[in-house]
Amino acid sequence: MTHDISTAIVTGASKGIGAAIARQLAADGFQTVVNYAESVGQAEDVVASIEAAGGQALAIRADVSDPRAVADLFERTEAQFGTVDVLVNNAGVTTFGPLSEVRDEDYQHLIAVNLTGTFNGMREGARRVRDGGRIINLSTSIIGHYSPGNAVYTATKAAVEAMTHILAKELGPRRITVNAVAPGPVATELLLAGRSPELIQRLTNEIPLGRLGQPEDIARIVSFLASAESGWVNGQVIRANGGRN
Repeated sequence: MTHDISTAIVTGASKGIGAAIARQLAADGFQTVVNYAESVGQAEDVVASIEAAGGQALAIRADVSDPRAVADLFERTEAQFGTVDVLVNNAGVTTFGPLSEVRDEDYQHLIAVNLTGTFNGMREGARRVRDGGRIINLSTSIIGHYSPGNAVYTATKAAVEAMTHILAKELGPRRITVNAVAPGPVATELLLAGRSPELIQRLTNEIPLGRLGQPEDIARIVSFLASAESGWVNGQVIRANGGRN
């Protein structure tokens, strides 16, 4: 797959899907910024694995819920690598449980990271991603399935999808595409933490392809959306869930 683009920022890239995306884009030839909030050791491990494979990468700490930190993330990227060509808004958090039991602090945290954090990235990206570049957001395939226990998380991602569609129209004249990838159940810490083996098995049984997704499944879709080949794909949400919904 060919890319005519050189620098990518991946938020929340110290582990899970974000780390797989960072490694994939680096393998595709991008100078890749591995953003993290707290997990400095894991972020540095991702950078080390990229460099060991011959790629270029840099770990930059920034809390995406803080607009000043997101602006600084772009400034440090530009200082190191030049223009920002691709932004992947991947950073996200989740909780699992009935809506009636959601704590105020959990609600606020989900809004701050998933919705405000993605908004901060999209807004800064709209100002600073180069003409002809790419903005790729992470959503969820729970939208359309609406499974119990995920109310606030799903609501934040539904809002992300709405902004994705609108920003795609706003940035179209600059040839910047804006798309989203909506994973189904992927075998990451984010999915597995707090869920029983029985629930994970039930999730797996609901997937026609018979397995949980792997982070690399999602990374390959992001790779396509970041590539020159995806230039006519804009304002879309790609649901990657093995046929679950």
